[in-house]
Amino acid sequence: MEGDTFLWLVRHAVVDGIAGTIHAMDAPADLSDRTRLDALRRHLPAGAASYASPARRTLETARALGLEPVCVPAFSEQDFGEWSGRRHDELAAAGGAAYAKFWADPAGSKPPGGESFEDQIAKTREGLHRIEGGSAILIVHSGTIRSALCIALDLAPQAALRFAIDPLSLTRIDRLSDGWRVVSVNQTIA
Repeated sequence: MEGDTFLWLVRHAVVDGIAGTIHAMDAPADLSDRTRLDALRRHLPAGAASYASPARRTLETARALGLEPVCVPAFSEQDFGEWSGRRHDELAAAGGAAYAKFWADPAGSKPPGGESFEDQIAKTREGLHRIEGGSAILIVHSGTIRSALCIALDLAPQAALRFAIDPLSLTRIDRLSDGWRVVSVNQTIA
């Protein structure tokens, strides 16, 4: 990991599925917004290395942007374990103590069979460590981007959860020899 690294973090396109669902790895992307995809593609650096979570929606978004990314499992979204594929309103209505406890401390709590946001930060840190110097495009999830911002800004995990990260938004951070620099967060390219 030598030299400065310029990171272009793109959140995948909206999921083609039921809103309010904790989507599994195989959930597809809705790539119907060609105007935004084309504008975002023009805004990304030509010739940059590209990386993505192995989730279907990130890979489909990357390909729609003309990229053939390296899959990095460390850039996966937080694992919600037994809650994956279920809707939040369903889980809340079931009245389970685990769901209520999770939202009392969403940074530190783990869903049944899943991982905490703190776990995701550690995973993202590992993935970022693998990125070599130069420009790199990462097609990832909102949680991955919040984790990267947590690392770059040395935030408490709970504070990093306050960032809004919209589908097809761009967040720019740089890893420099003397520390991190945040260029932009949740930028919409139109």
